[in-house]
This record gives sequence, C-alpha cells and structure tokens, in this order.
Amino acid sequence: MSTELLKRCPLFAGLKEEDLKRIKAIAKLRQVGKKEVLFSDGEEAKGFYVILSGKVKLYKISPEGKEQILHVVSTPDAFAEAALFLEGSYPAFAEALVDSQLAFFPKRDFIQLVEKNPQLSINMIVSLSLFLRRFASLIEELSLKEVSSRIAKYLIDLSLKCSKEGKNPGEVELDLSKTQLASKLGTISETLSRTLSKMKAKRMIDVKKNKISILNREALVELASGLKM
Repeated sequence: MSTELLKRCPLFAGLKEEDLKRIKAIAKLRQVGKKEVLFSDGEEAKGFYVILSGKVKLYKISPEGKEQILHVVSTPDAFAEAALFLEGSYPAFAEALVDSQLAFFPKRDFIQLVEKNPQLSINMIVSLSLFLRRFASLIEELSLKEVSSRIAKYLIDLSLKCSKEGKNPGEVELDLSKTQLASKLGTISETLSRTLSKMKAKRMIDVKKNKISILNREALVELASGLKM
C-alpha cells in the first residue's frame, strides 16, 4: 500500500507526505471476500477502514429482519470513522459486496495522530459533517418521498457521477443488484421493478438488464424533486 493510495481518500486530503507515512505505518491491510461481514451492529469499535479496492455496504436490520442499506462505500472512501467518537460500538453492520482490499486503522493509534495533526482533525470534522448530512438526506428520502422519487434521484446521482468520471451521463449502469438497490431505497424488489417499468412506459428511461438510458432528464429531475409520476 502506497501513500499515493491513501492520498486519494478525502479523509487524508491536504496532508504532507511525512504525515501520510505516519498514517501508513499504523494501517493494517485486509483482504475480504464477497459477503464477508466486517463488523456487526453493536460490536466494539476497534477502528475504521479505507477502501483501497472493492465495495462495502453499511446497513441496519429491523426487529422484523428487514435490511435497510444506509450507504454503499467504494474506493477511495473511508467508513466507520464516526464510530471512533461514539460510545465504543459500531452503529450498523458492514459487509463486502465484492472481493475487496481494505486498510484498517486501529482506534487508539489513529486518535493519537489526530491529536498531533491539525489538518487531520479538520478533515475528521468535515468527514463527520458529510456523514451527518448523508443520513439527514436519507431520513428525508425515506420519510417524505415516494419510491418513484427515490429511484429518480438515485438515477440522476448516478448520471452526475458518470459525468464527473468522463463517461456518458445519458446511460448509467446500476452499481447494485435490484434486491440491494430496493433495500437502499427503502422498498422491495417487486415495487422497484414495477416503478422502473412505469418510468419506461412514460419514456423517462429505457431499461436493458442493469443498464438504464435516460431519455427525459427534465422529467426525471422533476420526479426526483418530489413530484408524483
């Protein structure tokens, strides 16, 4: 693992090379297989992770056994860093969606670095602020918007991501299975498929397996804003 890999993580943005070397020195490389659970809800928080390659889902399970995906994390982001400052336990489950390579940072060693590095402290505040905003948005989506609006916003967000990566924003590829996507959007697979079919019938999108062409971006943006289909 090089410092170049670590530098790509927003948590370590703006750090000097010597600081990155100190961070690298405490990191432990971990290879995990698809569907491997990294930690469970309520488990003692011993540290956090940065994804070097692969993808991880963070999720909760209701008393009835229903899974709600909170976030899907991919390269080069960190996850579970908020747990460093909680009451000693992880607030959700984490499971690898694909074979992944992770850097694990032990809690005590990393907090010692934070105490000595003002830039790293600022980055932690920014990271936790984004974490809070992300979940405030998730609560709003699940409580106030219909399934069609949630799907439309998800597709628009994927399109914007494609544009930033220099790809065609008019065609997006689902980064989750339909079952996983339904869980992320707070619905079930049947409702997801039915809603996608309605959006296709209204010529907003075209669906071919896991690839979706955006035919009417304006209508999709209006739907994402909360308008009914």
